Amino acid sequence: MVDTAHFERLVAEALDSLPPSLGEMMANIAVVVQDNHPTEELLGLYEGIPLTERHDYGGLTMPDRVTVYRMPICEICDNEDELRHEVTVTVVHEVAHHFGIDDETLHQLGWG
Repeated sequence: MVDTAHFERLVAEALDSLPPSLGEMMANIAVVVQDNHPTEELLGLYEGIPLTERHDYGGLTMPDRVTVYRMPICEICDNEDELRHEVTVTVVHEVAHHFGIDDETLHQLGWG
């Protein structure tokens, strides 16, 4: 099990690996790390209004949120390479929801 600081670096690397054009399009979104989801076994969670559904998304609106859950991801990985891969897949999966891409499409694209 890697510590939180190391895991956060892996999440930052995954975000940095996104194409710059996507990064520029990400608007009003926070990406955070938590140990576990309080009630479900999840690797990640997107909460918010996808860009495809936003209409008048004003300045006082809370940011969308992507949460990456450290412990469940660490538990399914046997080494650093697997961990790095799973963090990247989870980050891409949840950020894709920000862009309005659903789970079915992600699975078809090999990201689910």
